Amino acid sequence: MDLMKKIEYSQMRMDIPSFKAGDTVKVHVRIIEGDKERIQMFEGVVLCRHRGTTNATFTVRKMSDGVGVERIFPLHSPFIERVEVLSEGRVRRSRIFYLRKLRGKASRIKSKNAWDN
Repeated sequence: MDLMKKIEYSQMRMDIPSFKAGDTVKVHVRIIEGDKERIQMFEGVVLCRHRGTTNATFTVRKMSDGVGVERIFPLHSPFIERVEVLSEGRVRRSRIFYLRKLRGKASRIKSKNAWDN
């Protein structure tokens, strides 16, 4: 079993910053089209994180032309260039799927301030 853990930890990325549900992140994804490669950014609110070793994922939701778009990213994927945490949100749940039903100003998340705990 130790051999499996060693293989899993060798595949994990340690350069990903810590973030949680409610945070606004910008994910830089490497897109390969034919023989060309480019970086595409996906900016939105983290709905949830599925923890694990190499199978850890996180779901990001953004609004695009009034339509909600969600995307699930593998945390340790080589296609993720980097993850930037733009702001930390103050939520009381670890999975904020209720955000899907909210529209307009109701879907805003309060920012986490340094003096709030």
